[in-house]
Amino acid sequence: MIPGSPTPSAAGAVKVMLVDDSAIVRGLVARILAEDPAITVAAQASNGEQAIAALARTPVDVVVLDIEMPVMDGLTALPGILKAVPGIRVIMLSSLTQRGASVTFQALRAGAADYIPKPSASSEMSGAGGFKRELTDKIKSLAARKLRPTVTAQPAAALRPAAAPPPRPASIPPSGPVEVLAIGSSTGGPQALFDIFGKLRGTKPRIPILITQHMPPTFTGILAEHITQTSGLVAAEGKDGEKIVAGRVYVAPGGKHMLAERKGGEMLIRLSDAPPENFCKPAVDPMFRSVSAAWGNRAVAVVLTGMGSDGAKGGRVVAEAGGQLYAQDEATSVVYGMPGATAQTGLCKAILPLAEIGDLIRKLAG
Repeated sequence: MIPGSPTPSAAGAVKVMLVDDSAIVRGLVARILAEDPAITVAAQASNGEQAIAALARTPVDVVVLDIEMPVMDGLTALPGILKAVPGIRVIMLSSLTQRGASVTFQALRAGAADYIPKPSASSEMSGAGGFKRELTDKIKSLAARKLRPTVTAQPAAALRPAAAPPPRPASIPPSGPVEVLAIGSSTGGPQALFDIFGKLRGTKPRIPILITQHMPPTFTGILAEHITQTSGLVAAEGKDGEKIVAGRVYVAPGGKHMLAERKGGEMLIRLSDAPPENFCKPAVDPMFRSVSAAWGNRAVAVVLTGMGSDGAKGGRVVAEAGGQLYAQDEATSVVYGMPGATAQTGLCKAILPLAEIGDLIRKLAG
């Protein structure tokens, strides 16, 4: 299990509905989930129409929803599912294709909470590898967020005293003029990024922006395209050896860690094939460490919604070098794992609602 993933409330097991036109896939996924006592498969359906009808009889906490189905596909069914059970969490089951990635992003914009790539072989789905761990962790994390009492969002100014870090150690240098922004995110991250970059439309950032979002290949390229559409900025997957320039947005490509390197008077993108960190590749921690090494106290790191604790250790490195560290607050996070772990370092300059983070980045980027 990914460290930092919450468990469901003690009220009972998380109730899940599986929606897929393949009886084989439903059976495999049901057997995977049956191994976890914290999860119960309460209902199954072979298309979106059946799923919406079943929700009237059997309300559930989480729906695992396939995209490609006859009668009514997942994207068409999504609004009806969200309307049938307010607050329900939907995880899209997506193929690792260009079309699958594109439709998945449409679903995320339409209200899906997250997605999981569907393995191409049933052996990969039923094995003890990444799919099983990722699916169960996402279900429990999203359900825990749904089932806990609602936290009323507060203005940023009201949050700062409650989340005030301890006095800044004398060994930490003061922050310098901001020259780079690095953002890390996971579950709920695409939606948060679209919100933030929507506020940058019409601006001309004076600094580069580096993003690591936990996503597989193909998906990260589509993410960059959506950031461009949302903000009007030039966004693309980072390329090894590429010069980092102001005003550009660099997205870590799936399957590679994206780093920054100072070489002479230039900053360059470096792609690393090092092992996963925090079960993730790309991971946020190595990006933050490299940004701190390259820019020192002129770096800003922001940790958004996501499972686990990726970004907390790297964020500590940024803050201890004199850079600025921020985390999204619990009320506006889909999952508070990553920003919560970052907040617990005690080194955040502020812990902010998502809307305030967008305003902050617009100000910092100029």
